Amino acid sequence: MTDSGDGHSDRESRASAAPGAPAAPGAQDAPGTPAAPGAQDAPGAETEPDARFTLANERTFLAWNRTALALIVAGLGIVQLLPPFPGVPWGRHALGVPLIVLGAGVAVTAYVEWQRTQLAMRRGVPIPRSVLPQILAATITGVAVLSAAVLLVSALR
Repeated sequence: MTDSGDGHSDRESRASAAPGAPAAPGAQDAPGTPAAPGAQDAPGAETEPDARFTLANERTFLAWNRTALALIVAGLGIVQLLPPFPGVPWGRHALGVPLIVLGAGVAVTAYVEWQRTQLAMRRGVPIPRSVLPQILAATITGVAVLSAAVLLVSALR
């Protein structure tokens, strides 16, 4: 323990500080206390991030992969199990194939984003924004519009 010059050890000074208050200049974290993500000595240097942040990044990657699998299964289900639309023989494929392709794209993009996020945490730079929500929203909106068009064409025939 070191003395900060006020008669108390640095550890005692930090322990008595209000929660959320900034640490005193020169104060060090207690041994075993994880550093904030990106906390490091030199900009650009890579350090191992806290395991909690690495595992959170991995959970996000796995969640996107569950979404990708659900899209692929939904697309296959539409193409293989949905009865044909009367008068629109291509309707099932027009709805199912984009979902399968989107699922494949989400899986690949999830891996790329997992790598980018992990690298950003190692370098202590801001985590890049994800493109997946925009891609997913745009494609699902397109499939919904296409679904409505197929249903309308089918109803008019």
